[in-house]
Amino acid sequence: MIFYTDAESRTLRKAVFGVMVLVSHADPGPVIEERHAGLRALANLSPELRGVLHASRPDLSAVSEAELEEQVLEALRSSLKILTTRSPAEAATFPDAVEAICHEVAAADGVVAEVETAVIAKVRAALNG
Repeated sequence: MIFYTDAESRTLRKAVFGVMVLVSHADPGPVIEERHAGLRALANLSPELRGVLHASRPDLSAVSEAELEEQVLEALRSSLKILTTRSPAEAATFPDAVEAICHEVAAADGVVAEVETAVIAKVRAALNG
């Protein structure tokens, strides 16, 4: 089992839960359905990472919309660095798992809007360095 520092855990949580918020805010829709879709999609992550994420959710409510995207994309880049150092196997699967989470949230209302697709592309770009 890999142990993450508190700061690393916070970064991982901000990245994963943050992408759910970014996609959800891109095309406001049924918030409850989007939230549930995102939580179900956490199954794309390893059990170990799910354990880290379930410790607590980050409070992103104080972050302005203008800052949210920048902070989440930076958290994604930092998360990938953390995982590359701690667990290269996790780092290899993390980008696809995060993108799957994004797609689940976007499709929660039955339609993936163009603005959601654009956000997902930014997420993928952040994860590809």
